[in-house]
Amino acid sequence: MDQPRISLINVASAGILGISLIIGTLIAANAFYKSKALNNTISVTGSAEKIIESDTVKWVGSFSRQAEAADIKGGNDQIKADLKTVMDYIKSKGIDEKDVTFQTMIASPVCDSQNNVMYDKTGNQICAGNRVVGYSLQQGIIIESKDVQRVSGIAKDAATDLINQGVLFTSNNPEYYYSKLGDIKLEMLTEATKNAKERADKIIQSTGGKIGGLQNAGMGVFQVTPVNSTEISDYGTYDNTSIEKKVTAIVRTSFILN
Repeated sequence: MDQPRISLINVASAGILGISLIIGTLIAANAFYKSKALNNTISVTGSAEKIIESDTVKWVGSFSRQAEAADIKGGNDQIKADLKTVMDYIKSKGIDEKDVTFQTMIASPVCDSQNNVMYDKTGNQICAGNRVVGYSLQQGIIIESKDVQRVSGIAKDAATDLINQGVLFTSNNPEYYYSKLGDIKLEMLTEATKNAKERADKIIQSTGGKIGGLQNAGMGVFQVTPVNSTEISDYGTYDNTSIEKKVTAIVRTSFILN
């Protein structure tokens, strides 16, 4: 009675083992096929470069006055007079008034001692107790213009010229931008992909192989740097310090080999 039962168990075990071998063979064959398919490609990075000239400039400056605590109105009157002097100067240099923005004036208390200086939750300076001896009044000005060369020239001389007129003026370095960067991105990515294909062609020339279709392509970093800069960033970079810039587009591609 036990022998037939053992035989049936052996037959079932053999059947299961056979099915397992078939499945294992199919999996191995499929993996081998995929491996061959993956090995039948070439991955290449392509790039494209373009020199552009900034068409927009942003220049930030400020001027200030010190006022005694008992005469903050007098300090405010001085700031208003300085504002007129600054505006007259800017207009005399040919800057359109619509390109000029005056920021809200900031009045920061001056404490009688550095030991009494504190800051509120927003980062503004305050004095401990009522030990305010005066106020520092500051007025900011922003110029955004398409006249890049003109504004750049004014930014170099403004501080000296206005200080000579009695205005304590501070000038920041101009920032330069290109407003049509989005328009050239697609064009440059297309050029970078063509460059990648040319590189792939040269790589396999000695093997007698041929490049087939594009398997996949992914955009790499997009760099905007000064013309002679070698700066590179894994996350891309955007230079705003130079009028003339170099734009570099990177594309990572894979091509099928015939």
